[in-house]
Amino acid sequence: MGSSATPSAAPSAEFLAAFRLRAGPGGALTFAEFMELALYHPALGYYRRPRPRVGYGADTDFYTASTSGPVFGGLVAAAVTTLLAGQDPGAFTFVEIGAEPGRSVMAGVAHPFRSVQTLRLEDPPELRGNCVVFSNELFDAQPFQRFVFHGQAWHQLGVILQDNALVETILPAVAPADFPPAAPEGYIIDAPLAAAALAGRIAAQPWTGLLLAFDYGKSWRELIEATPAGTARAYHRHTQSNHLLAQPGEQDLTCHVCWDWLAAAVAKEGFTSPVIESQEAFFIHQAAGYIAATTTAEAARFSPKKLSLLQLLHPSHLGQKFQVLHATRF
Repeated sequence: MGSSATPSAAPSAEFLAAFRLRAGPGGALTFAEFMELALYHPALGYYRRPRPRVGYGADTDFYTASTSGPVFGGLVAAAVTTLLAGQDPGAFTFVEIGAEPGRSVMAGVAHPFRSVQTLRLEDPPELRGNCVVFSNELFDAQPFQRFVFHGQAWHQLGVILQDNALVETILPAVAPADFPPAAPEGYIIDAPLAAAALAGRIAAQPWTGLLLAFDYGKSWRELIEATPAGTARAYHRHTQSNHLLAQPGEQDLTCHVCWDWLAAAVAKEGFTSPVIESQEAFFIHQAAGYIAATTTAEAARFSPKKLSLLQLLHPSHLGQKFQVLHATRF
C-alpha cells in the first residue's frame, strides 16, 4: 500500500485507540469504515456527541432548511397535501427520519396529519400503514466509499495510521459494478452506496403513502464525468474543507448522494415514477398556495418569515443547492 495524501492533524488518543481496534492486524480501514467510526462511534462519533451541530451560532457547524424554523415545516405540510392528490392527510402518520436531537420539522406547525413521529439518526425506522416518510439531509449523512482510477484500474481508498497521524492510502484494485471501464488518472468517485441501501430498506417496509427526501446530490453521469476530485467534504464551524481526516469526531463528513441510485432503490420496491427536482421548483409546484398566503400576509414588512422563504427558495441560497425526491406507493 502507498500513501496518497498528506497526514492530517493528530487525532485524539481515544480515537487512535478506537481506530487501531477497528483496523486490527491489517492496520487499514476503507474510507467508509473510517467514516463510520468518525461519525457513529458510540462515544467518539460526531453524530453521537451531545452538542449542537445545526444552526447559525458560532458553536454549530452548518445550517440546513430546517434552520428556517416553522416556515420550512409549513411548506412541507402544504406540499404533502398537494402530493397526496385528494387523499385525507389526516389518515397518514408523518414520520421524520434522521432529525437532529430536540428538533422536528413540524414543530410549531399547524399540520393536517393524524400524528407526527420523529426518529433520530440512530433510531431504526419501523414503518407500517399509511405514512408520509420525510427526511432532510438523511442520506448524505451515511458513510460513503471512495474510489480512485489509478494505473488503469479502479482502487478503493482507505485510511491508515502513519506516525500517529491518519493518512489516505490506495487499497488493492476493485471493479465496482457500473463504474466506467476507464477514466482520467486520479479521477475520484465518492460512491454513496450506503445511502442507496438505506433508501431500499426504508422503501421495503410494509407501508403505503408518500416518500419525501430533501438532500443535495448529482446524477450518476455527473459523478463519473463532471467531478474529477469527488464530492466529499468536511464541515466544521461553518467552514467547508477537503481535510477529510482532520479532527475525526469533531467535524461532519459528507458527499453528494446519487439521485439515480436512490430513485432506483425506491422504484424497485413499488414506488411509482420517482421525481427529482430542485427545492425551489418543488415548493413552487407543490406549495404555491402557502407561498402566496405567506407573502401576502407579510407584504407590509420584511419579516423573518419572508427572509426564511427567500433562503429556502432563492437559487443563490438553498433553492438550487438542494433537491427533492418524491414518490408514492398506494
